[in-house]
Amino acid sequence: MAADRPMQLGMVGLGRMGANLVRRLMRDGHRCVVYDVNPDVVKELEGEGATGAASLEDFAAKLDKPRTAWLMLPAAIVDATLDQLVPLLEPGDAVIDGGNSYYRDDIVRAKRLAAQQIHYLDCGTSGGVWGLERGYCLMIGGETEVVRRLDPIFKTIAPGAGSAEPTPSRTRTDGTAPDGYLHCGPNGAGHFVKMVHNGVEYGMMAAIAEGLSIIKHADVGKATQVVDAETTPLRDPEAYQYDIDVAEVAEVWRRGSVVSSWLVDLTADAYARSPELEEFTGRVSDSGEGRWTVLAAVDEGVPATIITTSLMERFESRRLGEYTDKILSAMRSQFGGHAEKKK
Repeated sequence: MAADRPMQLGMVGLGRMGANLVRRLMRDGHRCVVYDVNPDVVKELEGEGATGAASLEDFAAKLDKPRTAWLMLPAAIVDATLDQLVPLLEPGDAVIDGGNSYYRDDIVRAKRLAAQQIHYLDCGTSGGVWGLERGYCLMIGGETEVVRRLDPIFKTIAPGAGSAEPTPSRTRTDGTAPDGYLHCGPNGAGHFVKMVHNGVEYGMMAAIAEGLSIIKHADVGKATQVVDAETTPLRDPEAYQYDIDVAEVAEVWRRGSVVSSWLVDLTADAYARSPELEEFTGRVSDSGEGRWTVLAAVDEGVPATIITTSLMERFESRRLGEYTDKILSAMRSQFGGHAEKKK
């Protein structure tokens, strides 16, 4: 394929997603200037056709004016990078933050750059390491004119209209959403939508995991039951006598099921690689978007019980509730229970 209007883009940050964004752009005929603090990944992409830069100064010098610089960096280092990059830019240049920054930070950054007549766009990017082939869903915030000018970049990165069946009842013929990218609104809107997207992802992942865990334990009736005053007995052991292959359930759910999804695809693949999930620790991190989604729900007065609970489950997976459990155990012991005491 070849873009109708090839453009030049500079990419700062060549992790798995940043590097694959560059590869996808170059496949479509766009020219890319690349920079990363790791010179080895710069050299690798140079070998694939990108123009490498040895420093941010070199990076800015190799970009055509008006420059377009895409940052694919952890949210924690975006501001520090902007502190170095912005003085190297000129009025009319544009900076795109494609990472997972907090949308409120985007509002502040856009105002800061606007004072120097530099455009700022926030672009929520979903697709992970598989986006090179599948494309990336893009949620964009910023000035309409700049978003339109950079449309060839977004169109190449996005999956394209053929990536999903047309929505049967959709009558709109305008807009880019069917292609997999959307201008959501002014500065911050793109990352706001991506923030909520990731909060929804938390809830979906939790539901899939909990459901498969219930299936995994459908044989509990075969186990010897603890009989004491502190343990609720299993009322009908004969109702829980199933040895169900959970990996095969995940596999069958991929086909024709209402819950079939990319998340189920990933789960089935994990089982194929690690049938007992022995290579996974059970520790689940949260990178911020789930927390920010819950905070937004509180500010808006919108009930978000599933997303909130899924966030709390991630805290629990990291044993952040251990002290709470000790307190509960201590209180229970005061009622004549048998608290689990540390040996």
